[in-house]
Amino acid sequence: MVAVRAWAGTAGPLAAFRDYRPLQRTTSTFAGTIAHPRTIDGRMSDFAQTLIRWQRTHGRHDLPWQACRDPYRIWISEIMLQQTQVDTVIPYYRRFLARFATIDALAGAKLEEVLALWSGLGYYARARNVHACARILVAEHDGRFPALAEEIARLPGIGRSTAAAIAVFAFGARAAILDGNVKRVLCRHFGITGDPASSRVLAELWSRAESLLPAARVDVYVQAQMDLGATVCLRTRPHCGRCPLHDSCTARREGRTAELPSRRTRPPRPQRHRQMLVLRAADRRVLLEQRPAAGLWGGMLVLPDYDGEIDELAGWLAPRYGLRPSAVLALPPLRHAFTHFTLQISPWLVDVEETSRRLGESTARWADASSLDALPLPAPVRRILEGLAALNPLPAACAGAGRSG
Repeated sequence: MVAVRAWAGTAGPLAAFRDYRPLQRTTSTFAGTIAHPRTIDGRMSDFAQTLIRWQRTHGRHDLPWQACRDPYRIWISEIMLQQTQVDTVIPYYRRFLARFATIDALAGAKLEEVLALWSGLGYYARARNVHACARILVAEHDGRFPALAEEIARLPGIGRSTAAAIAVFAFGARAAILDGNVKRVLCRHFGITGDPASSRVLAELWSRAESLLPAARVDVYVQAQMDLGATVCLRTRPHCGRCPLHDSCTARREGRTAELPSRRTRPPRPQRHRQMLVLRAADRRVLLEQRPAAGLWGGMLVLPDYDGEIDELAGWLAPRYGLRPSAVLALPPLRHAFTHFTLQISPWLVDVEETSRRLGESTARWADASSLDALPLPAPVRRILEGLAALNPLPAACAGAGRSG
């Protein structure tokens, strides 16, 4: 039997739309044509005017994807910013553009290389869609983005709001966006109740967003909405005293900023448990498996899962990988939160010897520790492997224990 020992140390390290015609007071939308609310003397609304003035002085102007009209760079930034904070995105954005400077370069790359540069950013379906989208743009659009938001929205991984943002910032289109920040600003300012994800409230928000669009300076106005939601109208503890819409905001006036936007009642996030095996050869290479393209961590390289008892590990490794365990060490457990569940990971470091060559029959491969930066590893897998430096070599009491044959 292989000796098992617990590790006592710490864990390692989003068409152009038809031109605005003031006399008609309509705007083109994906769903059709809607009426504009009346504005004073036919001018832009006070809401839009106030935000445009505010953005010039208080908005963000130094983000690396700003001050350019390149739809490719704008697209990458919009996709990375989905569900991800700006400060987290910036270094990933810069590394990604340094490697894939053009749509053609991205389309010509292997998916694994794209996933490697996305590693740690999460929501990996975004990376797969970005790669697929680039290939479609090269094959069907001569490597160029279409200028119409309706056409952009037909590309993989690009929804209505993201398509509008690309059309606005890259092509000067007049289109409304509706990301999380804008939803929050609109719900609070106009006192819109109900779940923003529900079809009824979402339709109301789109109608409101489109009706407020100014005839000009749409890019400044759209950026102002984003900036206000990201820096002032925060989800919790909004800075109402600094808000340019302070006097007209329904939520502030009625003391309802904490309850708007309305939140769905969510059940407790379920807990899942997984054992992961760090199968390490004598030369310190580790065994990684490629996940299927769809599903959790699709296309990424991960540590093998094991759902059996540790004292039965030898009987599992031999037929699957042609490996024999020589020492086993329980590594510090770690927790990783997903959108819909929390994963509790129990990693095991297993020193192995190769008894037969079976890897050709699986999706597994050996990886050298020095090549980890170039591999598409999910964040918790990278954390586990980076922590191995403190365990090299295994403690003497474990090395060679339980060796058979």
